[in-house]
Amino acid sequence: MKISELPYQQNSAKLFSLVADEPWSIFFDSGFPEIDMGRYDIIVSRPAVTLETYGNITHINDDSKKTTSSEDPFILLNHYLGEKNINFSGLPFCGGAVGYLAYDLGRRLEALPEMSEQDIKIPEMAVGIFDWSLIIDHHLRRIWLVSFCRFKKTKLIWHELKELFSSSKNIETKEYRITSDFKSNLSREQYGLAFNKVKQYIRDGDCYQVNLSQRFAAGFEGDSWSAYLKLRTVNPAPYSAYINLPTGAILSSSPERFLRVTDNQVETKPIKGTSHRSVFAYEDKALAVCLLESEKDRAENLMIVDLLRNDISKVCESGSVLVPKLFALETYATVHHLVSTITGRLAKNKNSIDLMRGCFPGGSITGAPKLRSMEIIEELEPHRRSIYCGSVFYLGFDGNMDSNICIRTLVNYNNQLYFNAGGGIVWDSNVDAEYKECFDKAAAILRLFVQEKFN
Repeated sequence: MKISELPYQQNSAKLFSLVADEPWSIFFDSGFPEIDMGRYDIIVSRPAVTLETYGNITHINDDSKKTTSSEDPFILLNHYLGEKNINFSGLPFCGGAVGYLAYDLGRRLEALPEMSEQDIKIPEMAVGIFDWSLIIDHHLRRIWLVSFCRFKKTKLIWHELKELFSSSKNIETKEYRITSDFKSNLSREQYGLAFNKVKQYIRDGDCYQVNLSQRFAAGFEGDSWSAYLKLRTVNPAPYSAYINLPTGAILSSSPERFLRVTDNQVETKPIKGTSHRSVFAYEDKALAVCLLESEKDRAENLMIVDLLRNDISKVCESGSVLVPKLFALETYATVHHLVSTITGRLAKNKNSIDLMRGCFPGGSITGAPKLRSMEIIEELEPHRRSIYCGSVFYLGFDGNMDSNICIRTLVNYNNQLYFNAGGGIVWDSNVDAEYKECFDKAAAILRLFVQEKFN
């Protein structure tokens, strides 16, 4: 293992700007210093291997040798991660797999109908195998360049990487602009019809809860990294990320952890229950208290806690799955959330990929039961979700993993900017309240880009 300490910089985005234009550059952004829980930021670029899955085929670029495979993407990922390394550094990520799993990768796990339109043609899985990473620890105010040195190329470029990330070079911010208004793919009337259909399915006993979303889209020109820089200032979040791919860019300001594995200890933190915020402190506090005491939101949260307890139990030791926090309040720029924490310990014959495969996509953004909810989502949402409700993740050569749920997440694809917002519908949901919740969750993004359009 190689470790080199570099000069500390508080602004990790400035460091990432040095490689932001390079395809397959990825930035994990903890939201420091705006987010109290923010500590580690992670930068990777120049992968040794890339895997991109479209439908039943995965395209593999391994040291300029291009092949394809129809193998299960999770099995391929396990293969290219190879043998497990022991991590003596104490740092969260020293190389491994980094990328995203789109919501629609769930089609490789479940037999779903094909009813919605697929117009965002980015991969369902886009993952690089990275042999080095830059780790920024904001609590200790230190930065390390670190690698397990699995590939010879890493040793050859080590000095170059040290010079690059030690430089004081300033990268000029490029321009971007929104070229049209954001439009939803569901009118208020269409949303109401879909809502009523969900209620009918609940009444008929098909399901208990369904996450129904609408998609917003607008024309976009310019630099998506510059747009992310603005997004991270107006809507900082602990599980944010930026991914630059040849096919498009992912801009995620997610407040929700999906799955974390540290030394075989598993944690998931589903969000269910949302309230808008107020600019008046007394009213904002009252809204938070109201959310904490809401029987509907607590019941909704509990359904997903039970679903996720069941999901992680499939790969965890018997009796190890616990719920240390139930209905905790977390507050962000535009909303309050109810967040629960579920933990477990991986069984001896299971690893992080088994966990991800067994839980994907996350139950907090499908509904209960999961498969029937996904079938209803496919029926009622006009377009496939793409990255929305998928996951951006890293999975180290040491077996440790962290991942988000891709909510508050945008895709820049083919000169269009897309993002979804939705919420869980249960029997006692109110259509006006649920429709408003979509816009509460979209508020920071809409406010940012509407403001940009008129500046």
